[in-house]
Amino acid sequence: MTGGLNGVAHVILTAGNFASSTAFWRDMIGYLGLKLVLDSDAMLYGVGGRTAIGIRTPSAENVGKRFDQGAPGLHHVCFRMRDRAAVDAVHAFLAKRTDIQVVHPPQEEPWAPGYYSVLFEDPDGIRIEFNHVPGSGLLVDGQDIGGADAFD
Repeated sequence: MTGGLNGVAHVILTAGNFASSTAFWRDMIGYLGLKLVLDSDAMLYGVGGRTAIGIRTPSAENVGKRFDQGAPGLHHVCFRMRDRAAVDAVHAFLAKRTDIQVVHPPQEEPWAPGYYSVLFEDPDGIRIEFNHVPGSGLLVDGQDIGGADAFD
């Protein structure tokens, strides 16, 4: 018997600048077709696609701080898309924005056969990836992760 894991229920991000972060994420949640179930002065929360995305206010001592990808804790978050066209569409949505930075447009990556992704930083500098991996990816017997020496 396995441990029964059935995906990621939610990802909660803490914003350094809650107003600019929620302005972006409110649009992103809508774009992704998630249902906005909480939009308050303390949290933004959308549910759908077998997961949820939440943005919360920072503690008083962290107001205005930006995310540090190299610090202990979160490195980045990756959301899986149904196909390459969905990754391309997310990029088209992101490319119109001035409040985020696209790290790389859709491209193939060595992590798994057919791995295709777009990577960006949200208004707080948190790295977010949207990817598509066709078929069984790394679940195929004998398949190892590629590009393991390319972590940044």
